[in-house]
Amino acid sequence: MTADEVKNVVIEIIKDIAPDEDYSNIDPAVPLREQLDLDSMDFLDIVMELRKQYQVEVPAQDYSHLATLNSCAEYLGPKL
Repeated sequence: MTADEVKNVVIEIIKDIAPDEDYSNIDPAVPLREQLDLDSMDFLDIVMELRKQYQVEVPAQDYSHLATLNSCAEYLGPKL
């Protein structure tokens, strides 16, 4: 998957978790939790959806790699 495809996967998962958010101006370099109203449970839901939909395991020590869309693409790209 390309970096843009990975970013779209993450955004689609987040849209399912937080459908009322505005996704039109997301800055891929800024932490998602600073841009969207996501709490720690939402973040865990994202991790669970990655596992369920794409069979990607994200260990707790790697959660920081999912902070921004850019870091998601870098971390998840090789796994997807």
